[in-house]
Amino acid sequence: MRLDNKRFLMSGAPHIRAEENTRSIMADVIIALIFPLIMAVYFFGWRALTLTAMSVLSCVFFERLYTRIAKKEKTGGDLSAIVTGMILALTLPVATPLWIPIIGGAFAIIVVKQLYGGLGKNFLNPALTARVFLLSFPSLVTLYTKPSLPAGSLPLFADIPTETLSPELIASITPLGKMKLGILPGIAMGSGDVVWGLRDVVVGNVAGAIGEVSAVVIAAAAIYLLVRRVITWHIPVSFVGTVAVLTFLFPRGGNAPWLWMLYSVCSGGLFFGAAFMATDYTTSPVTSRGKLLYGALCGVLTVLIRYFGAHEDGVMYAILVMNCATALVDRYIRPRRFGVRIKKYKEEAENE
Repeated sequence: MRLDNKRFLMSGAPHIRAEENTRSIMADVIIALIFPLIMAVYFFGWRALTLTAMSVLSCVFFERLYTRIAKKEKTGGDLSAIVTGMILALTLPVATPLWIPIIGGAFAIIVVKQLYGGLGKNFLNPALTARVFLLSFPSLVTLYTKPSLPAGSLPLFADIPTETLSPELIASITPLGKMKLGILPGIAMGSGDVVWGLRDVVVGNVAGAIGEVSAVVIAAAAIYLLVRRVITWHIPVSFVGTVAVLTFLFPRGGNAPWLWMLYSVCSGGLFFGAAFMATDYTTSPVTSRGKLLYGALCGVLTVLIRYFGAHEDGVMYAILVMNCATALVDRYIRPRRFGVRIKKYKEEAENE
């Protein structure tokens, strides 16, 4: 009997085959990001889609430009630049000028990603780092508008001069802005103040970045990623759970602990950061215990920054700090090699 030699070809270890690859994983993330994008269009109008498209096109363009100039392998087919562009756009207010995501896309792709070797070699999340970099233009990336805008209230492509926005469109304060003062978003601070009820915060009918407002929709997107096994539960649960526990134990302003906790968990970028940014493969730990510690420390830092920092939402800063600590977590929290004694294993880890 003649054997087909092609069936017995063996490559180098590891001898594992899987249907998932970078492209399929990024495709699932894009599908999940469509959930909050739809809600962004619903609450803030079609300009949210324009802003996202500009950010995505910029990231794809700068990735193609860099790989061509540097004569590196083209990586546009892995869809990672599209994911970076979508995440960056969804962290911006809808009134942001359209040239802002272009600058952010260039910084995310060229500086944070490609200069460190490309996908898988960057130690910081590109979209999140670019969002922090864009705070160099504070008045342009912190101009929050009210949700449920009237049709045609914001132009699709033209920049929006701040002075042309009517008071009916500008949100004087976000839910987290109120909580920074120790006041629940559902309590009026004075005449004309916007009151954000708990239902508004959960559904997304509040002022904020276009992709971070609807906690329930982001939770649905996270469940999709969990079902598709793109992410695991460890980081999102430990991240959100730590914030929930700390805000319940230490409410501010004499508010009811459970109500303060619910507003704290559902407001700002906590759900979005826990689902889409803290779980980034490259910048998060690889072990289950490491992920739990990583998520918990992100939660601790988020609460500390919200309570004592200058910024009202500490999610992005907390994740970036923990990005820098990921290597340290992986160094000291790792699975024991089979057949190695625990004492000897610890000694090897300490001597490295």
